[in-house]
Parts: sequence; structure tokens; C-alpha cells
Amino acid sequence: MNLKYNSDGLIPAIVQCARSRRVLMMAWMNETSLQSTLQTGLMHYWSRSRKKFWLKGETSGHTQKVVRWAVDCDADTLLFEVDQIGGACHTGFESCFFQTYSPEGAEIAVSESRVFDPASTYSA
Repeated sequence: MNLKYNSDGLIPAIVQCARSRRVLMMAWMNETSLQSTLQTGLMHYWSRSRKKFWLKGETSGHTQKVVRWAVDCDADTLLFEVDQIGGACHTGFESCFFQTYSPEGAEIAVSESRVFDPASTYSA
């Protein structure tokens, strides 16, 4: 498969819940993280800010098990359907897309509760 990585050797990965189809997060993958994901069945990513390869859940225990995946028609974006254990968002929500807006751009109050406490989950 000829994936189109960007000039930094990265490709965007959209991750959604296999059961609800809710988009959980978007992250970046490089060739190593993709290969690790395919070999282990657990999502691995490349952190641009930390310049570090990481396994989703390595700190929190909130892992993502791959159910299926797809490549878009341009081969420059990946879509993973996963079984999410715990929350996907480091802020404690199920999805990183918990903040919604009206069509005019007005912020809508967050109506969902956190699924975990990030202060206790990520305390050193």
C-alpha cells in the first residue's frame, strides 16, 4: 500500500468508536506507529509536541483495540474503528470532540460528564 505521508513523515489518523461511530480523536502516525498498531492490534501514535512514539493508554490504561481500519481515496488519511477502554481524551472525556458550537460559532455548554479524572489518572 502506497500511503502518502506528509513532509514530516506523518499521516493523520481519525479514530472512532466501532460501536457508536462517534469520532473519538485525531492523531498523527508515522510508519513505525502504523506498523506497531498493525502488529499489536493496539493504537500507537507519534506525538508531534513530545517528538515521541506512544502507545495509547500507556499512562492512563485507556487503550484502543483496532476493530477495522480504512484508507481514504487519496491515501493521505487513515480511519480506525476501535474498541475504546476508558476515555479517549486526556481531559477525561470520552471523545476529544466534546465541545460543540452552533452553526454561527456560539459555544454550546458541554452536556456530557467526564469518564475519568485526569488529575488522578496522570499524577506522577
